Amino acid sequence: MRRLLLALLAAVMLISQVGAMFDARRADRAVAFFEHLKHTKGKFYGEPFALLPWERDIVRDVYGRVNDQGLRTIRTVWVEIPKKNGKSELAAGAGLFHTFADGERNGEVYGCAVDKSQASIVFDVAVDMIDQLPALKKRAKLNLSTKTVTDRVSGTIYKVVSADAFSKHGYNISAVIFDEIHAQPNRALWDVMTFGTGAARAQPIYWSITTAGDDPDRVSIGWELHEYASKVLAGEIIDPRFYAVIFGYDGDDIYNRENIARANPSLGVSISEDALSDEIAKAQQSKANERLFRWLRLNQWLTSKLTSWLPLELWDSTVGAWNRAEQIDRECYIGLDLSTTTDLSAISLVFPPQDVQLDWRVMWETWIPAENMAERVNQDHVPYNQWADGSWVTPTEGNVIDYTAIRDRILELAKLYRVREVVADPAFATMLLQELQQAGLTVVTVPQNYANLTDPMNQVEVLLKEKKLTHEPSPVARWAFGNTSIATNGQGLIKFVKEHRGKSVVRTKRIDPVAAWITAMCRARFYNGTLDLSQAILDDDYGM
Repeated sequence: MRRLLLALLAAVMLISQVGAMFDARRADRAVAFFEHLKHTKGKFYGEPFALLPWERDIVRDVYGRVNDQGLRTIRTVWVEIPKKNGKSELAAGAGLFHTFADGERNGEVYGCAVDKSQASIVFDVAVDMIDQLPALKKRAKLNLSTKTVTDRVSGTIYKVVSADAFSKHGYNISAVIFDEIHAQPNRALWDVMTFGTGAARAQPIYWSITTAGDDPDRVSIGWELHEYASKVLAGEIIDPRFYAVIFGYDGDDIYNRENIARANPSLGVSISEDALSDEIAKAQQSKANERLFRWLRLNQWLTSKLTSWLPLELWDSTVGAWNRAEQIDRECYIGLDLSTTTDLSAISLVFPPQDVQLDWRVMWETWIPAENMAERVNQDHVPYNQWADGSWVTPTEGNVIDYTAIRDRILELAKLYRVREVVADPAFATMLLQELQQAGLTVVTVPQNYANLTDPMNQVEVLLKEKKLTHEPSPVARWAFGNTSIATNGQGLIKFVKEHRGKSVVRTKRIDPVAAWITAMCRARFYNGTLDLSQAILDDDYGM
């Protein structure tokens, strides 16, 4: 509330300083255009896009503020808001307004995002809105293959541009709609689309509608603009052309409904109370979910890089009361996580429930270069020598991992257990995997990315908590389990990562046995006595 009051005060100051005025007719005209559009989501599909109070205020402010020549004074619009508050439809409405109703001849409107898929989200909403409105559909020429809309009357185009495919010159911009600028890998696209590109236009405008970002290092263009917007709202910077609205809650009372409502102005409309209750319940179950809740529901810019995956207590409570001899001649999947020098190399044998075995069972073997092991014991303070004495880790000759030793051991294990598949990230593993395949084993490669790792990691968490998965008491795997952190992306997907401190990976914290385990689970989770290939199709090209 204080931030909103400061914003209003700053707006009054700006108007008085630049001689701007408010044109209610132009504001009402913009609102009328938006509200002639139709919703494209869920239960509201096909209903008029009746602006919510917060949306109406933004539209009126942006399009109603003019100078003495009747031209808009606002050049940059910054709207920062949590997910599921309807920002895609607001962004699409802005894109369509500047395409069909801004009065610009041969205008150029661009929808920008980190990649073409993200940029297409708002564009596809806009196309759906066009399809539902006969007046626009009659005027619009659509080219869906190039993601382009052309207004037959004004000659204005609306086109998708992404950070992974854009030209650096040649834009004559009338409007830009940036979606999720927090995800931009650098400032290149923002600079190209905003610096001098609207010089030939009477009233160019740059919309940015985004959630907060996962940027603990505070180096992104999204954070830079967030800070600028915050200072404009606080009155620390007087910029009559920069309009900012930020919805969020920065404190720690994160389950207080009033605080959540403050951050989510569409709560009760596009976000149901039941859905919010489910999100709260998940956030209270783990630090990882809490981190996601703070980011995507409360719009908090994250201050920590990673979140620990699961507590060691869960590991200790799921040590199995079985031995390796019991697993002989049972079916398993072998996951590999291979390295070259300083990392461990590890394999994990995952035995799905079968016959009289009712639980999932997991075993590990690990390798380390013998030549530098003593040095690493002293420098890293990790007891590799004790683990080697206990046969939990195997030193290989030389200063790099000997893949031959790993290959020979896997072939030995294949004589004891019925290996359904050997599963590995293709990195570092090409020759070894070829040799295993030539020896008669079925080999599958699985890139270790968000898309592939989310489901198996979630399944392992559930199995451990329900005591349906047990494992060897391996001290090496236990140590790696405690080192494992997770990263999340904006779509709620997760993957394992090494612990970070600041900008640097903590190199003494190895997670290779866990990586091998989850890699094996990528395929083992489909086991039902006969591998269900219809579920297990992997696409190596869809990594995120």
